[in-house]
Amino acid sequence: MSLPPSTKAWTVTGIHKDSFDGLQLESSVPVPELGDHDVLVQIEAVSLNYRDLAIPKGLYPFAMKTPVIAGSDSAGTVLAVGAKVTGFSVGEKVCTLFNELHQVNPITPGAVGSGLGGAVDGTLRKYGVFPEHGLVVAPLSLNAVQASTLTCAPLTAWNALYGLQSKAVKAGDWVLTQGTGGVSLAAIQFAAAAGATIVATTSSNDKTDFLKKLGATHVINYKETANWGEIARELTPKGLGFDHVLEIGGATSVGQSLKAIKLEGVITIIGFLTSAGAGEQPPLMDALNHICTVRGIFVGSKQQFEEMNRAIDSAKIVPVVDSQVFGFDEAKAAYEYQWQRQNLGKVVIQI
Repeated sequence: MSLPPSTKAWTVTGIHKDSFDGLQLESSVPVPELGDHDVLVQIEAVSLNYRDLAIPKGLYPFAMKTPVIAGSDSAGTVLAVGAKVTGFSVGEKVCTLFNELHQVNPITPGAVGSGLGGAVDGTLRKYGVFPEHGLVVAPLSLNAVQASTLTCAPLTAWNALYGLQSKAVKAGDWVLTQGTGGVSLAAIQFAAAAGATIVATTSSNDKTDFLKKLGATHVINYKETANWGEIARELTPKGLGFDHVLEIGGATSVGQSLKAIKLEGVITIIGFLTSAGAGEQPPLMDALNHICTVRGIFVGSKQQFEEMNRAIDSAKIVPVVDSQVFGFDEAKAAYEYQWQRQNLGKVVIQI
């Protein structure tokens, strides 16, 4: 087959703090020539993360550039492979790796600067050429829309629960999640599959039944319960606390996470949704006072992605996708939809 010489693509052309006007649809972006170690992918679906919204608004604290093709998460079909590619074949279903150089842990400075849709051209396009090391085989049990959600949020949740091998989640553990964003929803599914007991927080009582059906045993409304960390801890056996806390909120919520954690437990810091002054967040030495591990992570490695996908197929886990799926030309509306927090589950753009 003849390879496409160009593609439509959504590009972040500049920073606009009050709108998504920096996100522009370009009708003819050249498709790079296929190198020996490259793979040409027809992208079928792209899912959004808070990061994707933060970049065009100038809120993203990590490596990025403009202009850059937007998006990190995607699933698609291999159309062609370079002469020296051994891991993929034409027709295979694949997902993109968030940080293309993050092959195994520990993450390196180079890998931190290789994020799709930030420092490197991303996925919100119809065709893309990616290095072989920047792709993984998609789970066989998922369709493209579902598989497109895996690159960032579920892989981050997997890293949080399994990244420290000596502390990997197991049956009988207690796990505390925050909110109903993509990382937390995936963490509930993974922890439940492992046999853990999950306590979830939310800002809306309307989401209680949804969270329990997903796998949470207890749900706490953090807007109604300011000391939710202490209350959650009381639910654990003998009030000893949680083996794992996934810290999504950031500066203003980590204090409650410390109150919830068990001795020798792990708090994984993931989110940067909130900020606080120096006097409003606990000092680093509080980790010693609580005798716990506080761990920052940045998504996960290719090795972890492959492990996660095997678990998804084995346990028949289906990612939570919002009921409204957007078309390619509706990308800016999808950004606004998620910015207004109208979604429950991952927002997906089908291409």
